[in-house]
Amino acid sequence: MAETIKTYKVKANDFVFSFDQAAIDAADFIKKSGEEFNLICENRSVNARLLESDSTGKKLKLEIEGESFELEIKDELDQMLDSMGFSTASTKHIKEIKAPMPGLVLDIAVKEGQEVKEGDRILILEAMKMENSILIQSNAVIKRIAVTPGQAVDKNQVLVELE
Repeated sequence: MAETIKTYKVKANDFVFSFDQAAIDAADFIKKSGEEFNLICENRSVNARLLESDSTGKKLKLEIEGESFELEIKDELDQMLDSMGFSTASTKHIKEIKAPMPGLVLDIAVKEGQEVKEGDRILILEAMKMENSILIQSNAVIKRIAVTPGQAVDKNQVLVELE
């Protein structure tokens, strides 16, 4: 039985392209420091820095060679749902944001009652000496903030409740 090859669709700013798992496997990622790394692909090296990432890791903001890119990565399931007329963002109304990993709340960027738009930063969570921006997945209103700066949180602990 032939093995299926995973394909991904990436939207970088206004440009959309596809690639498969073999392209990922062929690239080398060399971590330089916290959020900085070199990407080596086809004998070409580029400097990159992770600026923001959502809790799913499918929406990223990167700085590559000094230029900022907002990436949205869709795997085969996301692409299939899109082709069926379902959008993963629009089909689920999220009622709360939970910690994707244990960590320490460094900063809260929103207030209760505030309207937020998809991609807005909610808070910064430090985990394993790395700062992780927790971003909202869809437009919402902040109902309740369940944590405070300096508070340690467990994985899946509710950080923010949404209306």
